[in-house]
Amino acid sequence: MSDEHPPLIVTAAMDDGAFAWFEDLRQSHFPRHRNKVPAHLTLFHALPGVHERAVAQTLKAACQRRRPLQLDVRGPWSLGHGVAYRLASPDLERMRAELAEAFSPWLTRQDQAPFRPHITIQNKTDPGEARLLLEHQQMEFEPFHIFAEGLLLWRYLGGPWAIVERFEFDAP
Repeated sequence: MSDEHPPLIVTAAMDDGAFAWFEDLRQSHFPRHRNKVPAHLTLFHALPGVHERAVAQTLKAACQRRRPLQLDVRGPWSLGHGVAYRLASPDLERMRAELAEAFSPWLTRQDQAPFRPHITIQNKTDPGEARLLLEHQQMEFEPFHIFAEGLLLWRYLGGPWAIVERFEFDAP
């Protein structure tokens, strides 16, 4: 990682209620010493920081053509050492594919992999603890919808992230 141009991360900007709900779960269940970032829905894990201006312009253009996107929260699933919530949204997947095409020369292997939208509420913990949380979350779960209201561009700082810019979906 270049100190001068740290990698960039792109996430969906969730509506306030959804963010608060997932952040509360994350604060309750993610190991405190490892929880360095807020609840998030990652679209791209590591775009080159040297191209920050081009990335920002691409995100801004994508957001100007869209209205908020409905995301279906499908339920909790096991990460082995944690728990995440699966999300489904054809509109989100289309937008992510368009952005992946625009960013194709810069995509890492992780960002070239099939997109599986999710929000992690626990990770890097004991598998038994993760299994108990999964069972508890599955028993209480009822499907619901949240909204992505835009995109967030972050700078990776070796653990924590720093917000660079927020882009709102603002199509008429």
